Amino acid sequence: MGCISIGAMFSLAVFLAPMSTETGWSRGGISFAMTINFLVMAFGSFGWGAASDRWGARICTLLGAGLLGLALVLASHEKTLLSFQLTYGILVGLSASAFFAPMIATVTGWFQTRRNLAVSLVSAGMGMAPLTISPLASWLITHYGWRAAMFDIGLLAWVIVIPAALFVRRPPKVADLPQAQAGTGDRKITVGRALTSPQFLILGFTFFLCCAAHSGPIFHVVSYAMYCGLGSMAAVSVYSVEGLAGLGGRLLLGVLADRFGAKRILVTALAVQAMAIAAYLAVNELDEFYALAVIFGVAYGGGMPLYASLARDYFGQQIMGTVFGAATMLSSLGMSLGPVAGGWVFDNFGTYAWLYVGSAAVAVGAVMLALLFPKPRPVFA
Repeated sequence: MGCISIGAMFSLAVFLAPMSTETGWSRGGISFAMTINFLVMAFGSFGWGAASDRWGARICTLLGAGLLGLALVLASHEKTLLSFQLTYGILVGLSASAFFAPMIATVTGWFQTRRNLAVSLVSAGMGMAPLTISPLASWLITHYGWRAAMFDIGLLAWVIVIPAALFVRRPPKVADLPQAQAGTGDRKITVGRALTSPQFLILGFTFFLCCAAHSGPIFHVVSYAMYCGLGSMAAVSVYSVEGLAGLGGRLLLGVLADRFGAKRILVTALAVQAMAIAAYLAVNELDEFYALAVIFGVAYGGGMPLYASLARDYFGQQIMGTVFGAATMLSSLGMSLGPVAGGWVFDNFGTYAWLYVGSAAVAVGAVMLALLFPKPRPVFA
């Protein structure tokens, strides 16, 4: 489900150049649909996360699956840039947000040991998107055009994701408090207390800066590689290598976080991410893109699931969907900045250099804030 839903949304990076060429729409205008995606996904994540706490993740993912297919089918028929922006931006963003926070919150409730690895394994499906949906989209665009490609991916969402959502189960109820807290009376953690705690504020805004830093380089890597002289399929393959590295990074960093702690591994991943983004300014050849894509993919892909593990340690399972949905809301707001910023930079300067300079600076800010993470003590009402 993560592969199809997130892959369908991020495949717009593959559609960007051919859509612009065929329709005459600016890259900045098309990229703005992705910005709308993340803005809608931000508030959708909070809503879907809260809904999953109350009704479970199955109903959220079923509704999201139906809406995802509808969004792509409708977007493939839009004739104007504005209608495409609204259809793709609002509906795809709302549908994609039904998967991440509810599913990750559900997984944290099923595993009491090796939780970092468990979350990383499930989020690895999202890391598979550049290896599967993006090359599929590229092949479909080459043979049938971008409209048919988007329509077909919408049908794929219905065929695969709806049946998969039927297998989702709510986790068993377990006590979140340690024994030392058992006699303190109120065992509930209030949403208000959680969302105003130092733990959440640092977690949420680190998540925001992290995603603001890597969203532009991820979304525009295909266009940037083509700008540097690579062919379209070679450029898409760089995007796919990032995804493969992100898949491996999720597993590797999940194992390391179980051994050394999520905070320590996340700070390290953020530091590597900052260096990798800056290094993109120095690459031109395909092998250089591949090498950097591996490093960058491991860093950003492996670090993403660790926010959920930290949130679970801080706030327990009872309101995990709501709290992680709120954190995902901030991360989605961060993600919304990169696509439109990169499109604006290219449209106005004819180069992506300033995108990578700005993204690297934001990535350094994420590292500095992450160093302030409190120890993972639960927040109790």
